[in-house]
Amino acid sequence: MDTDKLRREYRAQSGHLLEENASSDPFEQFEQWFADAIAAKLDLPDAMTLATATPQGIPSARMVVLRGFDANGFCFYTDYESQKGKELAENPNAALVFYWRELDRQVRSTGIAEKMSAEESDAYFASRPVESQLAVQTERQSLVIAGREHLTEGFQRAEQTYSQDTISRPLHWGGYRLVPNLFEFWQGCPSRLHDRLCYTLLPDGAWEMKRLSP
Repeated sequence: MDTDKLRREYRAQSGHLLEENASSDPFEQFEQWFADAIAAKLDLPDAMTLATATPQGIPSARMVVLRGFDANGFCFYTDYESQKGKELAENPNAALVFYWRELDRQVRSTGIAEKMSAEESDAYFASRPVESQLAVQTERQSLVIAGREHLTEGFQRAEQTYSQDTISRPLHWGGYRLVPNLFEFWQGCPSRLHDRLCYTLLPDGAWEMKRLSP
């Protein structure tokens, strides 16, 4: 298949990303861009690629959902015994990528993933729809299973087991917070002269901003 025919021109419809207009705080810059993505009514603005790696450096990546962010980092939830959970236990270095195609914008961040507190995970689990709570009780993520019917039967058993009870968060499931040490904001521009601003965390806790060649 010739994928070159999918080529398109970038328009920088949101304007150029210039140092004088960007926040000196990358979290504030992300918050503004995230708000822009929501205001533009983009589908799944909170979808992000999470990349992890084994201690030997073998990478893996998948889409997950952002479940909150602040000046401490980006939050997501998963099974601690899933592939990503096992990799993060052995190698907490991880990376995130957000891509908002309609705005020709991308944000990537690298950092250290830390488990969130039990209290934070409990509170989020309690806020989830019942069906999502039951799904966590159905089967452990990433295990090899016999077929689709294994999932549906497990879900039905969970419905029967917890039909009259409040569903508690299982200990194998909870949250992570990626604590960033680098951000890169990318704005697509005509002629492939894209804007790239990189923020690096310095030892004193300040952020250093630099422009990168596209």
